[in-house]
Amino acid sequence: MFNFCSLYSGSSGNSLFVESQNTKILVDAGVSCKKIEKALEDIDVNPSTLDGILITHEHTDHVQGLGTLSKKFDLPVFVNQETLDAMPTQKDKISDKNIKTFKVTEKFEIGDLTINPFSIPHDAANPCGFNIYKDDKKISIATDIGHITNSILKELEESLFIMLEANYDPNVLKCSTYPFNLKTRIAGPTGHLSNEMAGKTISYLIKSGLKNAMLGHLSKESNFPELAYKTVVDELLENNYNENSLLLSVASRTEHSKLITI
Repeated sequence: MFNFCSLYSGSSGNSLFVESQNTKILVDAGVSCKKIEKALEDIDVNPSTLDGILITHEHTDHVQGLGTLSKKFDLPVFVNQETLDAMPTQKDKISDKNIKTFKVTEKFEIGDLTINPFSIPHDAANPCGFNIYKDDKKISIATDIGHITNSILKELEESLFIMLEANYDPNVLKCSTYPFNLKTRIAGPTGHLSNEMAGKTISYLIKSGLKNAMLGHLSKESNFPELAYKTVVDELLENNYNENSLLLSVASRTEHSKLITI
């Protein structure tokens, strides 16, 4: 068993669930503890049975409920030192015994899952994505990426499933109500990934065995789920793939996804 579920995904908050036969983890806790509890209960998971919470970076939409969730259910938090130091409010709520620091360059294990973090370009202390392995199966989580690099593509190769950011459409962003400096940040090299780049990335990864992709972290102001989906499909068609080349879905900001079995 190797399952994935997006509990919440978007600029308003992010939390993802991964489980194997013997291990259950969250990736990020960017909404309230109460909301995460409710989403987990909806998929029949007791929060107290989690084996830990992985943290990608310290921005509020990824750690809002972290400290409370860890404290309430006595959950380990796996985080790199720079990210931990950059979120003092959350750090103070987590007991010392539950702080498990990792280096972004080194693999580690949680139960029967192997975690391989990798660096991503984003305006945070030491942001990372995660490759998660169970036996010979690999899934990847890659959001909050200012731009795709060759090293990131290398990290994502041979994934069967990817949760990939499709944050904005350039034209919608341009016309959004965001102030100019925020628009510049989002579209900049340490901001977020556009729909088109998500499509190009997925098209590339199909060559190495990608079977299933979920688009995540969509902006509320500068994107639409239908537009993100269509843009990625158009990229697939341009690269001579048809819509049956992979299963493609878009994560909701307010509702959990279906449980995806890898």
